This record gives sequence, structure tokens and C-alpha cells, in this order.
Amino acid sequence: MTHSALPVLAADQPLSDAGNTQLLLAAVLAIAAVVVLIVWAKFHPFIALMLGTGVLGAVAAVAPLDVLHAFVDGLGTTFGTVGLLIALGAMLGKLLADSGGANEIVDRIVERVGPTRLPWAMALIAGIIGLPMFFEIGVVILVPIIILVGLRTRISLMRIGIPALAGLSVLHGLVPPHPGPVTAIDLLHADLGRTLIFGLIVAVPTLIVAGPLLAQFLDKLVPIYATEERAAALTGLGDRSPASVGSAPAGAGGPGTTRGVGDPARASGGVGETAEESSAAGTPAARPLRRPPFAAAVLTMVLPVFLMLLKAVADLTAHEGGKVRDTLDFIGDPSMALLIGVLVAMVALGATSGMSRERVQESLGSGLPGVASIMLIVAAGGGFKTVLSDSGVANVIADAAKHSSLSPLLLGWLVAVGVRLATGSATVATVTTAGIVGGLGADLSTSHLSLLVLAIGSGSLFFSHVNDAGFWLVKEYFGLTVGQTLKSWSVMETVISVMGLLCVLLLSVIV
Repeated sequence: MTHSALPVLAADQPLSDAGNTQLLLAAVLAIAAVVVLIVWAKFHPFIALMLGTGVLGAVAAVAPLDVLHAFVDGLGTTFGTVGLLIALGAMLGKLLADSGGANEIVDRIVERVGPTRLPWAMALIAGIIGLPMFFEIGVVILVPIIILVGLRTRISLMRIGIPALAGLSVLHGLVPPHPGPVTAIDLLHADLGRTLIFGLIVAVPTLIVAGPLLAQFLDKLVPIYATEERAAALTGLGDRSPASVGSAPAGAGGPGTTRGVGDPARASGGVGETAEESSAAGTPAARPLRRPPFAAAVLTMVLPVFLMLLKAVADLTAHEGGKVRDTLDFIGDPSMALLIGVLVAMVALGATSGMSRERVQESLGSGLPGVASIMLIVAAGGGFKTVLSDSGVANVIADAAKHSSLSPLLLGWLVAVGVRLATGSATVATVTTAGIVGGLGADLSTSHLSLLVLAIGSGSLFFSHVNDAGFWLVKEYFGLTVGQTLKSWSVMETVISVMGLLCVLLLSVIV
């Protein structure tokens, strides 16, 4: 059955006649089912969300066909809006890596700062790279550089590594066009421009505290330095890449199963495959002839966000219906902004680095398989949210929250923390929480609805541990023990989450 053949469900007519207690029990059991299936049964989050939706419908006494129709309707709507952004973002990030543009930015900034300012420089680099890239892709690009810089300068890996990781994580959790914030914006019907502006405002102090400042403390807690052996070991990670370690679920914030994730020839060489592999595959090796200019690389990374910021400013200042506002609304739409970014990157990065047109297209296409999983998870989360809403569960939870003493912002953060701790996935936590607390949005102002998105995003980053793919990614690349990873990476994630919430609450008093 095609999506167009499905009946349109009335948004104001709940699918279930069950009482409030039964509906709340349905929500609890559905979330518990998702958690158990991901954590204990090792199901893929996409399948777990589908089965959890089935549990929700069964306990809430919703007709099976109504559950199916609502789920597919929500899945299609979410995939059509958020999936496009994920695909374009992945293509942009892959071309940025393959052309050598990301490494040009890293090298240019590092060579111009001294040892005392290096942690701040790494935070800045990660923040810039983190604008268009998934967390895992940013880690793959930055960690080999961090190890080599640490080896050359003899600065602790915590001093330069934590700021870089914090920059990637903060941008991933709080700032569009990353899938978590974009999905929450879509599900809560929040304003993109305000969320983007508020997200950047929250991101700056959060990054400062959880990055360079926290790194000084973690340097004493986990004193670890780069060694020549560790630098050499990076070239041999191969199949031992963190994406294949342990049981971390896919989709915990990005494409953790990208081929060659542990190979610095791909991560820092910027070509996506070695010459030997390319020849073996029957195609000529196609390394870029040169790195693109620094200005071109920076332009490519910040252009989509700049266009979205222009739209946000126009929405606040320009006359509605005017040509200026209509134009900026069009080019500042997230999908169009990222498409423009990709098109500019094809010239600014591909052509200037000497990549052929065929190689540019190959690079763009190779960025898509790694994000297929996250696209499916986000879409399934949208279906789960729709069933929550259409069954009446979301309204019951919203009514209960309205009568509680907790603010909607704190409530959203707490729910996201609970889902994050249980599933290990920031994306699953964001999508699930947005569905659960979505009913609260009706009573919030436009600004506070955007802040609710950021509160949920902050909660989704709380205390990454052994059920998070990012945990294993950091552990393996830095050569840490589980205990060292808990005392460094996990502490950093917790500080980001708490600091993000504090900044959101402070903003809520001002705006």
C-alpha cells in the first residue's frame, strides 16, 4: 500500500477511548519496550521503534490498522522533511573531507596559535567542522590530527582532545541542521530561525565550560599523552573501528558504521579510499591534486548556517510578503540552504582541489550509505510520535505536566535524560521526548517553544556510557580504558547537558 493510499486521520479525534491511566500505562510500556529491545535484545532502533509503536497501540486499545496508518503517516512526513536534510548534510560533509578542505582549516588554525591557546583553537575548529558534519565524521577527521598535534607539542590529549570533542557534541545536539534539533523542531512545530539563534547563544558558553575549562580538570584526572606507537596504531585500526566494537546501537547520533572509519588515510588524507583500494576496485586512484583554499573551505562549512541566519533575521525584521523576505525565506529554508551549500562545495572544494567531476559526484554519493540508518531511525521516531499523539497519549501527558510543579523546559530535559541513559542514542532520546512532551507546545510562546527544543537536545547528551556508539568511538581512537572514558568523555557529555539546560533556563527568563 502506498503512502498516498492511506486515509488522513483527524488530528482532533483520538484513536482510543481508553482512560487516562490506560493511556499512560501504554506510553510507559511502549517506551520500556523500545529500551529493552535496543539495550537487552540488541535490536536496531528502527525495528525497536516500530515494535514499540505496536505495544503502544495494543495497550491503548487502538485498532491495528489505525496504528499502522498513523505510523506510516508520521514516518512519511518526518522522512520527507528531516531525511532530506540528513542526506544533504552527509554529502556536504563527505566532500569536505574528501577534498582535504577540513584538514586545510585544521592545519591553518593550529599552525598560527601557541600551546596555551591550542585548546581554544581546537574548540573553534571542532565548532566550525561541527556545523555541517555528523559527530562521528568529525571525530574521524579530527582525532588523527589531535594525536599528531599532541605528539608534536607534548600537550596532554585531554587538554586538546576534550575541547574538540565538546565542540562536535555541542553543535550536534543543539544547532540545526543536525538531525536531532531539526527533528525536534519539526515535531514540536518550533521556529527554525529562533531555535538556530538561541542554539548558537547556548552553544558558546556551553562549549567554553565543557571544552577548554573542563579540559584542565580532566587533564589531572586522566593524564594521557600521545605516543608514536598510538599514532602508528591509528593506521591499522581497520576492522577494529569503534563502529564494530561491542553492542553500541546504530544511530546514536550519526553514521557510526561508515566504511573505513578507523583509517586515517581516509580521515586525514581526504580521499575516501587509498590508491591501492581504488586500483583493486578497477578504478583509477583519484587523490585531490591540492587542498582547496582556506577561505573556500570555511565558506562551504558556514554558508548553510549563514543562509538560515539570514532567514531568521528577515522573519524578525522584514515586511511579510515583501520580495526580500520571500527570497530570504526561500534560500534560508534548511533544505535549500544545504542544497546551495552542496552546489557551492562542488566548485569551491571539488574544482579548486583538482577533483574531477566524476570524483566529486562519487564523493557526494559515498556520503549517503552511512546515514541510511539514522534517516530510518528519525523517520520511525516520527511515526512513533504520531501514534502517541493520535491515540491521545500525548494529550494526557501534557495535561499531567501542566498540573505538575515542573517547568516544561525542565520536564523535557528530564525525559530526554531518561531515554538517553536507557538507549544510549541521542537521536532516539530527542525524537522520543519530542513526541512525549509535544502537547506542551500549545501553551508556550514561540521563543519558549524553541527553548524546549534546546532543553530536549541538552538532555539527549547526558552521560554517554557503554550503550552509546560515541562512547566506543572515543575510547578506541584515543586508546583509553573504559574507566578513563567514563571519567573523561562521559563527564564531558554530562557537563554539556547540565550547562546547556542552565543556559536554556537563563534565556527563558530573558526572552
